[in-house]
Amino acid sequence: MVLELHVWGPAFSLPSIDAQCLATIAYLSLALPKDAWVLVASSDPSVSPTNELPALRNGKTWVSRFRNIVDYLRQYSAGDWDLDAELTGLDRADSIAFTSFLDTQFPPLLALSLYVTSQNYYTSVLPAYSSQILTWPSTWLIPPQIRAAAKRASDHLGLSSLDLVALEEDRKREHSAAVAAGRLPASLPLPKAAPTITSGLATTHRFRMEAVTAAAFEPLAAMLQPAQKNYLLGGDRPTSVDCLLLGYGSLAALGPESLQDAWLGEAMRQKAPRVVEWVRSMQREAGLASLPWRKPERPRWVTVGNTLWNTVADATPIWRDIRANTRMREIVHSQEADLSKEERTALAEYVTGYKKDVWLSVAVVVGGVAALVGYMAHVGLLGGGGEDEEFEEDDEEEEGEVVQPELPVSLNATDFLGSLSL
Repeated sequence: MVLELHVWGPAFSLPSIDAQCLATIAYLSLALPKDAWVLVASSDPSVSPTNELPALRNGKTWVSRFRNIVDYLRQYSAGDWDLDAELTGLDRADSIAFTSFLDTQFPPLLALSLYVTSQNYYTSVLPAYSSQILTWPSTWLIPPQIRAAAKRASDHLGLSSLDLVALEEDRKREHSAAVAAGRLPASLPLPKAAPTITSGLATTHRFRMEAVTAAAFEPLAAMLQPAQKNYLLGGDRPTSVDCLLLGYGSLAALGPESLQDAWLGEAMRQKAPRVVEWVRSMQREAGLASLPWRKPERPRWVTVGNTLWNTVADATPIWRDIRANTRMREIVHSQEADLSKEERTALAEYVTGYKKDVWLSVAVVVGGVAALVGYMAHVGLLGGGGEDEEFEEDDEEEEGEVVQPELPVSLNATDFLGSLSL
């Protein structure tokens, strides 16, 4: 059985636009025979039961995420396809530490560079998704979702000002609100934007950028010292953590030829030039230029319908929470999930509590709608409002009546003069 690796499609002269997909591609290229697997740029997470890419398919079995795929290949091949087979106990501890470091430091930086930075997203990333990776209608649906997730993932770094488009929209809204409130005259033009440095950041954020890039690149430069060290853990062959660094480093090192504002690549070349050289060398060793590609299947109407269905479902608040709870419950009961007994127990308890919260939200919404309908029926907004019509008819009758003054039957001059004297 030939294994199928489904990934996000190629971009920027790389076989994938996603770091985890790049790492998985490198691992299979280094560990598996060429005729044992094929690479499919499906760019459709719905092909996997967990709705995630990368996803490895072996018949009816699907495995998602880089670490889970590595563990599955080790078990499936009885250790023959395990790049970490020769690691000692100390090496494995270092591998876990390095993996945790990479997974913590690099995803927020890549999210900032590729998706939050307006120049890069609109001039490079979005066109890549539209012309090379996705097909209709995914081109209109998936990129905004990925960008929104990237903003949430990188918000804690405090560099949201890289999104110049959002900043400009906020300035316009604030100016319009000030004019509407009377604080500013309508004739006063919108003030010019604050000056920015070449990376798109305000000057006050320069030190923040220096700090977050140094926290990621300087430890990496120390890990690959001395210069003759070919791999993170030493030795004479790459391991899984080298593949992970290759995935993250390939996207982080993108230069001006790929991105309009290559601030992350420039920071990497300044702070860790050795890492940039290592990434280029590993790309050649992993054979990323020559891979067993298989043409993806043409999208069918069923696939298009599933894409639209999943997009609507994930955009609906309560429905989205129910789907997320279902996926977490599947992970708890999945045998392929790389979870310890304690982690499974903790996740199961979280899923149970999360499910109760979701259904409580459903009950609150249903109760609120029922209360609103009952109130509308009570005040007569539903059913025609008969009492109001009766009141309106009475008012019309009262308005139509003309009150005539009572006049005396006869009035003589003596009585008239007497009333005047009073």
